[in-house]
Amino acid sequence: MRIALVGYGKMGHIIRSVAERAGHNVVLTVDTMAKDADVIIEGSDAAQAASAVVSAGVDGVIEFSHPSAVMSNIEALLPLGLPIVVGTTGWSDKESYVNDLAKRCDGIIMHSANFSIGVNIFYRIVQEAASLVKDFDEYDTAVWEMHHNQKADSPSGTALDIARRIMEANPKKKEMVFDAFHQKPDASQLHVSSTRAGSVPGTHTVFFDSPADTIELTHRARSREGFASGAVRALERLVAGIESGKLKRGKLYGMSDLFDF
Repeated sequence: MRIALVGYGKMGHIIRSVAERAGHNVVLTVDTMAKDADVIIEGSDAAQAASAVVSAGVDGVIEFSHPSAVMSNIEALLPLGLPIVVGTTGWSDKESYVNDLAKRCDGIIMHSANFSIGVNIFYRIVQEAASLVKDFDEYDTAVWEMHHNQKADSPSGTALDIARRIMEANPKKKEMVFDAFHQKPDASQLHVSSTRAGSVPGTHTVFFDSPADTIELTHRARSREGFASGAVRALERLVAGIESGKLKRGKLYGMSDLFDF
């Protein structure tokens, strides 16, 4: 594939290396600051980024920019009709809008808070565990995540995805709480806590705790390469899904959709 990378920071550089090792050709890199990017856009001029993507004649786009720029990038890129994989987090409240935009312009886009294959397996393990625990009132559940001190958002998108899956599997948990508690938490509240320090690529732990014991499930990333590899694989499968007819245009897809074919 001929790939464009919109966002050429640390993740963009790793994605390029992974994509080229997989036999793809990264023909365009776009960023607002990276001096080695092919195109340096002014401010958050997403239209300029989209124009560069069109000129490069790519087969697909991988977007790893910044939460402040991701929505304008999506709005500019989606009408191009190219398969787009978005790894930038911080816009989960806009997913319905993006899905509607994809329908209107017959675009195709795929987003995940975490493209790591291991994390997506972890999601399913956590959901199954939460489903088992729901029948035992003595167990409470909590989520904790830790990332490097350069991460621009908290809680992580991955932690939010984990929390959503817990709440889907266990209807007794009805509300996520991200702040510190100043009173006894209600049993219906799911505490999702975050730590930012050092260079940690990403650690996510789910606790199922009772008076008798604790069950801990943890995913610990060793490097960002797992995220990059998953993003490249996601674009491969997105393109293959369109070509085979298993995926249709006009929709926002998630990583779970790519696990099912």
